Amino acid sequence: MTKDICIIGLGYIGLPTAALLANKGYQVLGIDVSEDVVNTVNNGDIHIVEPELDAYVAKAVKDKKLTASLTPKKADVFVLAVPTPFHDGHVPNIDYIEAATRSIAPVVEAGNMVILESTSPVGTTERVEEVLREEGVDTSSIHIAHCPERVLPGHIMRELVENDRIVGGITAEATDIVADFYRSFVSGEVLTTDARTAEMAKLTENSFRDVNIAFANELSVLCDKFSIDVWELIRLANRHPRVNILQPGTGVGGHCIAVDPWFIVHAGGDDARIIRAAREINDYKTAWVVERILTDVKAFREREGREPTVACMGLAFKPNIDDLRESPALAVFQSLVLEDINALAVEPNLKSHQSIVLNDYHDVAKNADIVVYLVSHNEFKKLTVQGEVLDFCGVTRA
Repeated sequence: MTKDICIIGLGYIGLPTAALLANKGYQVLGIDVSEDVVNTVNNGDIHIVEPELDAYVAKAVKDKKLTASLTPKKADVFVLAVPTPFHDGHVPNIDYIEAATRSIAPVVEAGNMVILESTSPVGTTERVEEVLREEGVDTSSIHIAHCPERVLPGHIMRELVENDRIVGGITAEATDIVADFYRSFVSGEVLTTDARTAEMAKLTENSFRDVNIAFANELSVLCDKFSIDVWELIRLANRHPRVNILQPGTGVGGHCIAVDPWFIVHAGGDDARIIRAAREINDYKTAWVVERILTDVKAFREREGREPTVACMGLAFKPNIDDLRESPALAVFQSLVLEDINALAVEPNLKSHQSIVLNDYHDVAKNADIVVYLVSHNEFKKLTVQGEVLDFCGVTRA
């Protein structure tokens, strides 16, 4: 029976997964390269914002079911949950996965499961097996599989259990064994396939969403040109029984949708035309937002004869979280600062930031000359604003 689990990476996926499994009765060891993260978890605290996660971690640590360390130990199951960013030129970077794999090689034994949860380019699970072999591990009796995470930040603790999961093993035996492990704590259906299909499935899911967001973002740019209210347009168009246009925003951010499609584009080349175009449109939308703000700043200067204060409402990549990874809102704020705009940063989900001064949203709503909604946080809805408003995410339509 599976008892001990070692999870490599205690970030936005690794820590919730570790805490959930510990609360399900497994003995879990979480590994991270950051000593601060390790100490925080061992104190029963969390270093990220996610609803309910604090209670899960506190209970797991109190019950001595969850501990954290810098170094892996022997276990029945090893879960790799580390970042997969890209290099310049949108080239996938699996260095963290390879490093995590090498870190567990000294303690992996026959019969163990090695599960890659990190979203990865096609073929990465096979590379995990290659790295173990390079480190001298006999992988013939190691059950290696890919099971991509499919959760929504802000709902992770629930979706880790309720969402369907896809398991694709290097071998059919690995697929079945790893799938049975997930069935022990997942109430959704556990679907089985091969490793490459599992990898491509996650990339496809996020690319599908990216393409649909790109359509909404392109509509918003066109509607601005045509003097049409994009929110009203989408509301009306969506009354068609077979139309479901998404809501436009400042761009696309986060560790998945803004990154994963490039994995397909990199490998697919000229055959990934729609996916590439969607990525370019969504990146362009962020630059367009900056130019739109600068246009209003220029008009204010000419009208008022002074520099305006511009409140950037939201820095996270999506509503009601603290995650700044690949955030278009953060990129907008930083671009305004580089343009010497008197920009005020507002992010109610962060207590502080190492390099950005954060402002209270009530104060800037009263005092800023131009209030720019970049993220539709709940705190911003129905907020009374004194100055000019630019709404790029539909806050004022809530």
